[in-house]
Amino acid sequence: MPTGKQRGLCSAAGPFMSSEEDSVKLRLFPQENAGLELLSRMARQLVLGVGTMSAILGASTEEYDRLSEELHQHESASTDLHFALLTSMRTSFINPLPREDLYVLSRLLNEAIEKLDGAGELIALYKLSKLSQRAADQLEVINRQAELTAVAMQRLTSMEDLEEYWIEILRLARRAERTHRSWCAELLNDHKPLVYARHRDVANQLVDVTKDIRRVATQVGSILVKES
Repeated sequence: MPTGKQRGLCSAAGPFMSSEEDSVKLRLFPQENAGLELLSRMARQLVLGVGTMSAILGASTEEYDRLSEELHQHESASTDLHFALLTSMRTSFINPLPREDLYVLSRLLNEAIEKLDGAGELIALYKLSKLSQRAADQLEVINRQAELTAVAMQRLTSMEDLEEYWIEILRLARRAERTHRSWCAELLNDHKPLVYARHRDVANQLVDVTKDIRRVATQVGSILVKES
């Protein structure tokens, strides 16, 4: 049998070994926040896309193709980030959120910029000029939503201030819906059916961007409820 001194040594070694094992676990399974950074970068691509769309609204029709291609590049960069996130989820031992939540957030952000890209492409294809001020109003909303989302994605580890983000995105989305209804009513009054349809296509694309970002915020709200 071990002596009292030996038993004391054994009991003292127990906590030491446990601490060492915990340290090893931390080194083997570090907290992975790369996914949240990728989500934030996707939202920033949307901000850059809004800048290009704003340039399209102020450009001549001769510049549409060049600017539309620039918008395609932002959309392509967002898609690359989306697939990078999927790879990160598969290869990380620990993800900052459940994989299902990360995937939904990434998919919605990517769909948002796809629709923004679609709006720019329609303007270029239809050679639309003198778009309504309502288009600029919608871009202002989208830009604000995207900026808030870029910050919110990085706060998902701490969950700080995300309820305020959720509420503000919903408020902005309601504003976009009202703008969309007013825009469509004005188009119907001011244009013949063919021109109306073309402008309405662009209006629909832009309001759909705000809806996708609203879905991002709703997903964040769902995460808040689950984690509370």
